[in-house]
This record gives sequence, C-alpha cells and structure tokens, in this order.
Amino acid sequence: MSQPMKQAMSQIDEIRMQVMWNRLISVVEEQAMTLLRTAFSTSVREAGDLSAGVYNARGEMLAQAVTGTPGHVNTMAEAVQHFIAEIPRDEMFPGDTYVTNDPWKGTGHLHDITMVSPSFKGDELVGFFACTAHVVDVGGRGFGADGKSVYEEGIQIPIMKFAERGEVNQVLLKILRQNVREPNQVIGDFYSLAACNDVGHKRLIEMLEEVGLPNLEELGQFILSRTHKAVMERIAALPKGTWSNDMLTDGYDQPIRLQAAVTITDEGVNVDFSGTDPVSRWGINVPMIYTKAYACYGLKCVVAPDIPNNAASLAVFNVSSPVNVLNAQRPAPVSVRHVLGHMVPDLVLGALAKALPGQVLAEGAAALWNVHVSVRPEAGKEGRRAEVLMFNSGGMGARPELDGLNATAFPSGVHTMPIEATEHTGPIVVWRKELRPDSGGAGKYRGGLGQVIEIAPAEGHEFEFSAMFDRVTSAPRGRDGGQPGAAGSVALDDGTPLRPKGWQFVPAGRRLVLKLPGGGGFGDPAEREAAAQAEDRAKGYVTEQDK
Repeated sequence: MSQPMKQAMSQIDEIRMQVMWNRLISVVEEQAMTLLRTAFSTSVREAGDLSAGVYNARGEMLAQAVTGTPGHVNTMAEAVQHFIAEIPRDEMFPGDTYVTNDPWKGTGHLHDITMVSPSFKGDELVGFFACTAHVVDVGGRGFGADGKSVYEEGIQIPIMKFAERGEVNQVLLKILRQNVREPNQVIGDFYSLAACNDVGHKRLIEMLEEVGLPNLEELGQFILSRTHKAVMERIAALPKGTWSNDMLTDGYDQPIRLQAAVTITDEGVNVDFSGTDPVSRWGINVPMIYTKAYACYGLKCVVAPDIPNNAASLAVFNVSSPVNVLNAQRPAPVSVRHVLGHMVPDLVLGALAKALPGQVLAEGAAALWNVHVSVRPEAGKEGRRAEVLMFNSGGMGARPELDGLNATAFPSGVHTMPIEATEHTGPIVVWRKELRPDSGGAGKYRGGLGQVIEIAPAEGHEFEFSAMFDRVTSAPRGRDGGQPGAAGSVALDDGTPLRPKGWQFVPAGRRLVLKLPGGGGFGDPAEREAAAQAEDRAKGYVTEQDK
C-alpha cells in the first residue's frame, strides 16, 4: 500500500473514532435521561441534581452526560477508583451494581447515593458505568448543618453490592426502610440509579457489537490522548507563576475565611488551600474529594471550557490542602458541604483573574439556597407530614463581555424547581417567587439578579426548615471596578430575622421570606451603555437612579 493511501486510511480511522466518541456521549446521555425520567425525588427529576458517566476497565472516566453537576461528575471520576479498590476483580460479575454514600469515597455527603456497575462483554470486563443522585432523606438529623459529626447526619452505606448477578440486596433495603423518613422515595431512587447504569451498559454493548470493537481500549486511548494534547496546548499558552486569593464566607456561627494559591507551570495547574480556616464543629465542612471537584471545574471554565471533561483533562489539575474546612477528615460533619464547596470556583477564579486580567467573571451567589422543609399538622389537627426539598439560585456574576445570568445556579448547574412540583410534594404554599430588583452589582456589565421567595405551611400545618444559605454577611464581590451584588437575607414575613444556617421553626400563619444574593458587576459602572441602562429600568431590574 502506498504512503498516501496509509495516510488516507489513518484519517478515515480518526474520523471513525470521532464518530464513536460522539456515540459514546449519546450512550451516557441516555443513561442520565433514564434517571431523570424514573427518579422519585423532585431534586433529581425536576432540578437535575445527578450525574452519569462511562469509564474504561481501569476506572478512567471517558465521557460524562451533559446533564449533571460538577460536584457529582468530578467526584465520581475519583470515586470509581475507590470502588475498584474495595471490590476485587474476581468478585465482580455481570449484573452487579455497587453502592455507597461514603462522603470521603463518594461525593462529599451522605445524601448523595453513588452507584457503579461493571460492564461485561461476554466474560471480559470492558468498563464501568457510574451515576449519582441526591436523595430526599438519609435519616439522622436531616439535611442540615446542625450535626456535630457524620454519625449524626444519617445512615452510612460503605462500598458494597446493591445487587449481585442481578439479585438486589434485600437486607440493605430493609435497613434503609427503617432508617429514613421517606422510604418509598429513597428506595425508588435506588432502583432508578441501578436502572440508569443498566441502560448505559446495554447501549454500550450494542455500540461495540455494531462497530466491531471488542472493548473500549482503542476508543478510550483515542479519547484520552486527544484530550491530553488539547488541554496541554491551553496550559502552554497561560502565564506561569503563583497568584493568591481569599474570601470571607458566613460560616455557621462565625465567618470562615477561605484561601487559595494557584500555580501555573508547564505541566499543569496546582491549587493549594493552605491558610483556609480550620475544620468547623458544624456540618459545613467539605471532604477533599468535593473540594477537588469544584476547584477543577472553576479552573476548567477559564483554561479549557470547550475541551471534553474526562480523566485526561482533569489530570492536569492538582489540588492539595492541609487539614482544614476544605479538607475535613472523618468523622467531621459534612451534610451541607455544598455551601462552602460551591464557593471554591469563585475563590480559585479570583486568583486566576490576577493572572488573566479582564478574562474572569465576577463573583456570584455561588452556593445554592437549598431549603429542606419538614411539614407537619398543627397540634390537634389532622393533616399530612412530608419532607420537601427546594433548590433555589441567586444571581451569577457578570462576565467580561456579558451581564450575569439571573437566578442561575453557577457553579452547580442544577435547574430551578417548578413551584407546582414543589407544592405537590407536601403541604406548603409558595406565595412568591420572583426576580429581586436592584440585587445585581452595577458595572459595565451588570451582575445577575437574585430572587425573592415566600414559603408558608398550608392551612392547618406548620414546618421546620433547614437553612443552608450564604452570602448574607459577605456579598459577592465585583471584578475590575464592578460593584458587589446585594447580600441575601432570611426572615419571617413580620420582619423577624432568622439565621442563614440551621434548623428553625415557621409557625402556622407565618411565611418564610428568602431574598437571594445578586451577582457582582464587571467593569466600571460609568462605562455601561445607555441602552443597557434603559433596558434595565424598563424590565424593572434596576429601580435606583444611581444604578
């Protein structure tokens, strides 16, 4: 065969591999959609608090579903290795599904269930499928920051078999039913997670048989080598050196300072969280696996946003920390680890902005304003008990060329939950859910608006709620001359202030009023175009004249 023909064949093979790479992504997309369609919990079904991915036989992530959060996807990239270490190869069989909610080997807290399933083609282990979802309850104190250790926060499931050779572990299900408040929802989500991986496996085997591949090795090598080359080209173009940033967060009963140093070298990007405050006695601590997930995500948003997220692109980021609130060790309480975890991208991006001036967005609300409501009838009245979880988002920081997005979950990426779905879950009424005027920081580009939400128990009911909020005492900062966004607030409708974290009571006849933070502005406000200012006023986004 002539040299030109060999070269032509090589190009054809490369195109074929690219087509199969796209096909593999469609496999994990169908995997994730199975979970969305079958999930019992509204946090999964309506908000998309989940992730799905496919891995080679060594546990290296090859592709992820677009649907999903960085906290789930990037922790799973490491978690699969823990499953492989715990379950010997000779104890893995077709039809198996493995499970854990170990915060240090899974995704950072007990409410996330991670399932991993080996994928066999005949007798050969060709890869793994993994998925994660947030379940409504895991027992213990409930979803909140009040626990003093992980033992108070709910049932712990070590890495174990949910199913072996297709037979579900009924003993595990019996234990779960006795330890959670919403057993039908929780057990239903376990089955949904298992079905999600099963669909991925079936579609993968169909794909391999159709294209004539014996396993994922050749395709996996193509994916990881191309990704590595692309991301190293981006690293080479970055300035080299070390830049630092710090951030003050609300904490639980006192502020907590986070600190990061970002070092860019020829080999990659290193992040060190030395200087961050010590482990808290409250459940706001973050296991390192979750801190890494969001640090890598923040870096990737700027360094290589268009390069696929897989084992090769994640490998260029190295994250380290001494023991502190961002590297909490067992048995520290970690239930609401997402609050500080969601601050990590803004923290890291603040350091990166010094290396790349004018290229990094301003700070936003960052942490989701999740609220877990435990509803019950008033004393002496009949009614319904329920556990209701709402996901809510503040404003995103303004970008170098665009305004920030309103009420948008950056960096988590979950959806806003429809009011109708929330009210269907339990006896509560959402009286108001609207954008919060004047909450976006002024700038050449305006920060995204937060929102105002009013929630009340239905007639004859009362509720306790778990507050998991931040940016109440420390507002999101602007960038390059932009102004800060508005800080958040938590109160009853009669003006009684409430704490931003912890379980609290809302009596019958009162409403909980949440005012979510807005994003910081970008650039000098004096440079904002007159047409943009007029549009802000016309839409009601800005009402103050000096905005």
